[in-house]
Amino acid sequence: MSRTHVPVEDVAVSAYTIPTDEPESDGTLAWDSTTMVLVELTAGGCTGLGYTYGDPACATLIRDKLAAIVRGRNAMAQRECWLKMVEAIRNLGRPGICSMAIAAVDIALWDLKARLLKVPLVTLLGALRESVPIYGSGGFTSCSLDRLREQLGGWVAADIPRVKMKIGRHPDQDPERIREARDAIGPDAELYVDANGAYTRKQALAMAEREFVTHGVSWYEEPVSSDDPEGLKLLRDRCPGGIEISTGEYGYDLPYFRHLLEGQRVDVLQADATRCGGITGFLDVAALCDAWNIPLSSHTAPAVHLHPGCCAKQVRHLEYFHDHARIESMLFEDNIGPVEGRLRPNLARPGLGLTLRREEAERYRI
Repeated sequence: MSRTHVPVEDVAVSAYTIPTDEPESDGTLAWDSTTMVLVELTAGGCTGLGYTYGDPACATLIRDKLAAIVRGRNAMAQRECWLKMVEAIRNLGRPGICSMAIAAVDIALWDLKARLLKVPLVTLLGALRESVPIYGSGGFTSCSLDRLREQLGGWVAADIPRVKMKIGRHPDQDPERIREARDAIGPDAELYVDANGAYTRKQALAMAEREFVTHGVSWYEEPVSSDDPEGLKLLRDRCPGGIEISTGEYGYDLPYFRHLLEGQRVDVLQADATRCGGITGFLDVAALCDAWNIPLSSHTAPAVHLHPGCCAKQVRHLEYFHDHARIESMLFEDNIGPVEGRLRPNLARPGLGLTLRREEAERYRI
């Protein structure tokens, strides 16, 4: 069989809902479980896997619409498959579930191609770094102060020199939580905060001026809603002390990211491959960041972002999100953990290097 044309033979999709290890919340949402929608594509004796974290409706869309698009198509032609999927969902709407469903299939296609070529995905994409920095992400607003100190301090003790906490649900409690976080991680670790759009513009600016400078907060994620681009620009222009404004995790297509960059609304752009159309979409966003000379940080799903994160020039770091790092360790064999604050791809395994623990996953299957 030619290695340049290998037709996709089968498309399998499944969904798994995994309870959190404790109730969790941020500034605008509370949850007690996370759903992973998994796609497996078979071609040429190999199986590639990809996934998104989203509603089970993503699985329905893949089964009913996207599977027929990629089945029989060349597994070596990711861009063609991706464009055909985008065409197929025109009347359904690109943002949201459609883009996340495309992402899961696209990630599986990239994994499959690398497995067919018997190389790690990072090698196929073209590495420019051997590993990529991470930051520990959690510190949910539902955490007690003791749990906040334990989690953030634990990451720093494990040589992850930057951590992020959630704020915004109870603004009157945020100053104390930030002080406790800084005390737990010491003076040298970087402290990031994420309001998930919970603050008004004036609240967000006042918090930065009163608390963040004092306690060395350097990263301010979604201080106001990501649907308030002018508010983001105001915060970027007026936040004191070199505090960086970041957003982008709810971006599903390139016009969204271009709008943020053209308006000079962020210091660091975020993108999530499991939402913005997979690895193909993520690399397109990375190209925009190259054009604008703006740093890029990936949102959650560390096992997906590791390989492209080692290949995109503007990537600063990956989010080592508590929920997803936990789920990926539970459901996948050979999942890579952090060493000295960095993730490093396993070059001994092809593709993403992941193998589903089927017996374990079956416990959570919907």
